[in-house]
Amino acid sequence: MKKLCFIVCLITCLSFSQNKQILYGFSEIPQALLQNPGGKIKNDWYFGMPFLSHIHANIGSSEVSFYDVFANDGVEFNIKIQQAVDNMNSTDFSTFNQQLELFSGGFAFGSSYHKNKYLSFGMYQETDFILYFPKDIAVLALEGNAGYINKVFNLNQLSTSTEVVSVFHVGFNNKVNEKFSFGIRGKVYSSIININSTNNKGTFVTRTGENNFYDQIFNLDLELQTSGIESIIEDDSGFSENNIVNRLLLGGNLGLGFDIGFTYNLTKQWTVDASLLDFGFIRHTKDVQNYEINGEYNFEGVNPLFPEIDAGQTAEEYWDDVRDDFEDLFSVNDSTSTQYTTWRPVKFNASLNYAFGEKRSKSCNCLKEDVGYINAVGLQLYAIKRPKQPQVALTAYYYRRLLKGLRAKATYTLDSFSFHNLGLGISAHLGGANFYIMADNILEYKNIYNTQSVSLQLGFNYIFNKNED
Repeated sequence: MKKLCFIVCLITCLSFSQNKQILYGFSEIPQALLQNPGGKIKNDWYFGMPFLSHIHANIGSSEVSFYDVFANDGVEFNIKIQQAVDNMNSTDFSTFNQQLELFSGGFAFGSSYHKNKYLSFGMYQETDFILYFPKDIAVLALEGNAGYINKVFNLNQLSTSTEVVSVFHVGFNNKVNEKFSFGIRGKVYSSIININSTNNKGTFVTRTGENNFYDQIFNLDLELQTSGIESIIEDDSGFSENNIVNRLLLGGNLGLGFDIGFTYNLTKQWTVDASLLDFGFIRHTKDVQNYEINGEYNFEGVNPLFPEIDAGQTAEEYWDDVRDDFEDLFSVNDSTSTQYTTWRPVKFNASLNYAFGEKRSKSCNCLKEDVGYINAVGLQLYAIKRPKQPQVALTAYYYRRLLKGLRAKATYTLDSFSFHNLGLGISAHLGGANFYIMADNILEYKNIYNTQSVSLQLGFNYIFNKNED
């Protein structure tokens, strides 16, 4: 049983990240506006292929990989489990983030000579999950409490959150002048399912007893908040498709949020940009069920002398009292329907970019002096707010315009999963059709089980470009 518990704990340390460092700033791809609503825009209008315009998935581990635990390398499995637990701490996390764009589009508007404004819109479905590794609980389950007399095991390490939402959004981008542009995007969230347990408290400690060898002291204050679960599950056979579709289309628990961003050209070649994403909340009022475990109990172990016998208590009654005490302590209180609010995980991006390799027009058009730079390098900082502490990543990149309709971007990222994450993204245009594909940690694909981070993004759009270079 202990081995099973730890296999589950280690497997759940596989994680997905919301960082899209390859897509950020890739202005030929319309979906880059979702990473910075104030980014550069290089099309007059576009529409995304429904359900295919943006698909994102990423898997990784903050400390261990499958190979570390299950490799056939002659090391005993129990030793691998022990080493994995020793190497992990309570700030190691498991996260999952997935996005599927259902539809999207955008178009430029303004004066007939200078369309400097842009409106974009769309809808996507997102799943966001995080679970922190409960180090103290894992040690207690693996090794027991015999060797940890007087050690306080913290139960506040239990922290998890899951949200499945649909997001309707409308964005506005304004190119004020050749140096500065800004943007804002409004969002309406519709929560399909929410599971939240991030404010847990409590301790467990074993001390030398007075009436027996040891006292086990429990002090629990645990809470689980949920919404959207009961009405979706029709019966043991599966889910209610009608309820899922209804919540997908603004029939769930609703919330509001916004993104903001800007781009500023310091010089002709130096650019700085930044964005703040998903500053918003969801109010959970429908199909809410909350659960609590509260209590303090001092268990002195089995007393072979049965001190209450003199008072007329039988052995059976003694064991009944012990059982009732434990059931009262660990039983879940009746669920409540108290409304609650969750905040979206705010994300921050910022980058400094340098363009070089000016490409001049081969035509005789004196009004068209050049068609831009074919190379760019830069640094990007990414951060996301999480229940215990922010997660941060730093990316260096190189961008290249290879051919008339072909662009590439290579990245090197330092994050919670790896210090040697190399990524590559390619965007191809054939007429108005656009296809892009991006992958992280590409050097680790030779042994996928030993990698700590693997990411994939792809999509199809139809784009009408402002300038055909």
